Amino acid sequence: MNQIQIGLLVYWALISLISVAVCGWDKRQAKKGRRRVPENTLLLLCVLGGSAAFWVAMYRFHHKTRKPKFYLGVPAILLVQVAIAIWVLVR
Repeated sequence: MNQIQIGLLVYWALISLISVAVCGWDKRQAKKGRRRVPENTLLLLCVLGGSAAFWVAMYRFHHKTRKPKFYLGVPAILLVQVAIAIWVLVR
């Protein structure tokens, strides 16, 4: 592996961990009736590369699973990211 690939893997791992942590924290805040993370922030984490981890966390924490913006949007973001990754790898 070259340095760019290692850097991308580290970035992906970090954004994935952050996405899961923020999803879990938001769910906890929701249960306690406290201030929440804006939905746009959650979706931004997905767009930045945390979509796979966020999708798993959504169902693990039973969070945002009834909102079409999330149960349709997060997998759509993930599909676009996978398509881009395949395109880059094939080129």
